[in-house]
Amino acid sequence: MSNRPPVIEIRALHKAYGPLDVLRGVDLTACQGEVVSLIGSSGSGKSTLLRCANLLEDSQAGEILFCQEPVTWRGSGHARRPADAAQITRIRTNLSMVFQSFNLWSHLTILQNVMEAPVQVLKRDPAEVEAKARDYLAKVGIADKADAWPAQLSGGQQQRAAIARALAMEPKALLFDEPTSALDPELEQEVVKVIKALAEEGRTMVIVTHDMKLAADVSDHVIFLHQGKIEEEGPPADLFGSPKSERLRGFLAATAH
Repeated sequence: MSNRPPVIEIRALHKAYGPLDVLRGVDLTACQGEVVSLIGSSGSGKSTLLRCANLLEDSQAGEILFCQEPVTWRGSGHARRPADAAQITRIRTNLSMVFQSFNLWSHLTILQNVMEAPVQVLKRDPAEVEAKARDYLAKVGIADKADAWPAQLSGGQQQRAAIARALAMEPKALLFDEPTSALDPELEQEVVKVIKALAEEGRTMVIVTHDMKLAADVSDHVIFLHQGKIEEEGPPADLFGSPKSERLRGFLAATAH
């Protein structure tokens, strides 16, 4: 893949909800400065993989490493849980997730939303955090919305505020779960533009997306998941230009409309 150090490594990951196998031995590596996109139809396991990477979901088998440090587990199978709470907190503060539904706190202004975690979780100096938060809001193009409430913003502006909030943690990697799927097409472009700019800056990102153009434009590596397994993966030019598997060809034909 790369001679850059891996930030996120997932090896032979298995995840089931009761008897339903959602991930069946999936591998993923995102090295420093790389963008990895996960594509596949609904229910293929893309979002679950992202949530397992962020330890929001427990997986039943396989390894997860963050900056080459393996997550420690206790128990096995459905009883498997992370063993070290301090390790989980440390990993989560270095992995910022941007959700499909923005998840902004409605009782805080946009600026307060961006400042909340660095001040409360990382215990950083509020004055310093505020200056940086304003910089991040400017970076995503909504500096003028700092004192607005989430309800006063369009969906595209709310999602850009959520990206600024993720950046404010100064994470080692950003995880995007369908960042544009709740948006109208014209608002979607505002968010796509921000994600492309982050990719150009060399940020490490894992993106679950239904937007094939976004995946083709920003990714170093694309993974096509089908029923919880990797059906095909490689550089975007290969996957979108000359897909090998019948399933991927069918998927791309279906999403082209």
